[in-house]
Amino acid sequence: MIDSAATLRSIALEQPATIRVFERFHLDYCCGGNRPLAEACAEKGIAMDEVVAALAEATGTQTGEQNFAQATLTALIQHIVHTHHAYVRSELPRLQSMAERVAAKHGPAHPECTSIQRNLEQLAEELNFHLNKEERILFPYIEGLERSRDENAATPSACFGSVEGPIQVMINEHEGAATLLGEMRAATHGFVPWPEACPTTVGLYHGLDAFERDLHRHVHLENNLLFPRAIALEHEVLAAQ
Repeated sequence: MIDSAATLRSIALEQPATIRVFERFHLDYCCGGNRPLAEACAEKGIAMDEVVAALAEATGTQTGEQNFAQATLTALIQHIVHTHHAYVRSELPRLQSMAERVAAKHGPAHPECTSIQRNLEQLAEELNFHLNKEERILFPYIEGLERSRDENAATPSACFGSVEGPIQVMINEHEGAATLLGEMRAATHGFVPWPEACPTTVGLYHGLDAFERDLHRHVHLENNLLFPRAIALEHEVLAAQ
């Protein structure tokens, strides 16, 4: 039974199958996941009973969602990099190319197409920088902490005082990416193309919707699972020195 007082974050962590339901109702379980389910439903004007029924159905059936709660941090990082980072790097150029064509052809009649192109350019620049910082600085440090604890390896050195510093930066950047995508969703009324839209526009809007859904899963794994465990691990390793 789903507790209406439980936070979206805790529900998604304990039962990953519920993520599909949160996505369907556009309930933020990643950046804004610390709100109780009842509060989130009320804010969206969604019937609580409908959401609870959908969550119950989702948790009673098999889905493709993986549960990483018991995975090592190294395994979780590898999943994030090879699944979500790889998706961002392959999908953003494709979406940008379509957005350029759509804006050039339909921008005068549909100004939202021009704003989508601008937002995508900003999103691509910020996310690529973000991914590089994670892969070159933050993630290797976390993996080093895990080796230090599990293999008696040396404590990793870092260019920051505590892992909490770069983690907060990453969280802030996640929120920035979510804001840009939220603006695009609002401008297109939920990524719904206008009547008689060309196939490129339809493909762009469908791709943006899929990209946002993947980013939600990506951010959920980092904000709600990887980062809290990394902070706790750093405290554990430093206390044992």
